[in-house]
Amino acid sequence: MQYHLLGKSDLSVSEIGFGCMSLGNDDAANASLIHHACDQGINFFDTADLYEHGQNETTVGKALKDRRSSVIIATKVGNQWKEDGSGWDWNPRKAYIIAAVEASLQRLQTDYIDLYQLHGGTIDDPIDETIAAFETLQQQGKIRYYGISSIRPNVIREYVRRSNIVSVMMQYSLLDRRPEETAFPLLQENNIGVLARGSVAKGLLVNKPAAPYLNYTAEEVAIAAAAVKSVSSASRDAAQTALRFVLQQPAVTSAVVGIRTPAQLEDALRAVQAIALLPDEIEKLQQAVAINRYDQHR
Repeated sequence: MQYHLLGKSDLSVSEIGFGCMSLGNDDAANASLIHHACDQGINFFDTADLYEHGQNETTVGKALKDRRSSVIIATKVGNQWKEDGSGWDWNPRKAYIIAAVEASLQRLQTDYIDLYQLHGGTIDDPIDETIAAFETLQQQGKIRYYGISSIRPNVIREYVRRSNIVSVMMQYSLLDRRPEETAFPLLQENNIGVLARGSVAKGLLVNKPAAPYLNYTAEEVAIAAAAVKSVSSASRDAAQTALRFVLQQPAVTSAVVGIRTPAQLEDALRAVQAIALLPDEIEKLQQAVAINRYDQHR
């Protein structure tokens, strides 16, 4: 397992991160899976207070309680469940964030969160107030660092300009290269780490039947999947190739992979050992379909 410092922080995170959102409701099974991930070198675990009304944080906290000093726990805030549980509202206000962290700390059974992330955001938010909340929590020692989870270039620019974020979580894959246009260069210039999600494009680059994805037609998705297959082999299968494409992007610190089963964990771990993509293989993949760009929130 390779480890990289996350932006300007001193958090050394595994290049494969464990996306906890997919975990089921069996605490014992989850603990077994998480412990095996730890034993194989994964030290970065990402959850959110939104997932399963907080139960995801609870199961992660139980699993990592006895390994707290050797792992990096990331969670997210900003989506406030309605009292009747029917849905949630966006709430980036300082008072809410200050209160929400206490519930997350309790569920995670820890007295600090390594990386606290704003779970979304719009350009119309009270951004300075949101930043002040994270800065306050950092000063109190309740969080070590903070970041945002966003694919909106205009929001990302404002946080880069006005805050001390160390990371941005965003979707990135061969079928979603939108961050390459402006986000990646900006984040690299400011030493802010990228946590990439969606690396296999919901399985469309690996084993799912071709279907429309973002601005791509099913035919274009099929072409991209065929390109992935064409540079894969017995020593590097399609899933490993898709992940290597993401991991070899210089802006990316870690690929956060959704893991629910032992088989999915093994698939993610194999990407670490997979043979690196050669420059001509990366070029072949990049040329398979036209690069896409963000058309909103620019």
